[in-house]
Amino acid sequence: MNRYVKEANKSDKETVYSIEELAFGETDEAILVEKLVADSTAEPNMSLLAYEGQQAIGHILFTKGSIVGAEEQLSVMILGPLAVLPDYQKQGIGGLLVQEGLSRLERMGVDLVFVLGHIEYYPRHGFRPALPQGFQPPYPTKKGLEDAWMVLDLSKKQKAVDCRGKVRCSDAFMLPEYW
Repeated sequence: MNRYVKEANKSDKETVYSIEELAFGETDEAILVEKLVADSTAEPNMSLLAYEGQQAIGHILFTKGSIVGAEEQLSVMILGPLAVLPDYQKQGIGGLLVQEGLSRLERMGVDLVFVLGHIEYYPRHGFRPALPQGFQPPYPTKKGLEDAWMVLDLSKKQKAVDCRGKVRCSDAFMLPEYW
């Protein structure tokens, strides 16, 4: 198994959308990715594809975010969506994408990464519930999903600990239906 990750580019657009659609069994995530990639307020963003040999089998997207009132103090990214083709799920592809993405973000100097995701999956990669740490999502999360709003501090700096508040996403993500 020759599995690797590379940055997606504009020529990978259809591949990315296909993975998103097949992984989720609907077009919603593919449409979201299309909106996020076209949204200038989501920049900088990082789109990664996982491959097995020559076949793209997974995709992850990170887009710009911020903490209201600390926009100049912290570099923030939002993880989502993460998609793996059904035949490759539960084989570590998602973890490969998450870890590669986090490693690249850390080298870029990103301080915090947020995700609204599965409460048993993302803590394996270091994410912890964000609400107890004082980070509010863009919109209140649905009842019972409060712990699904998570954060990972890549900076290990005091400034990330000192900043608390509401997280702002790109314009395309700032819709209540995503939260």
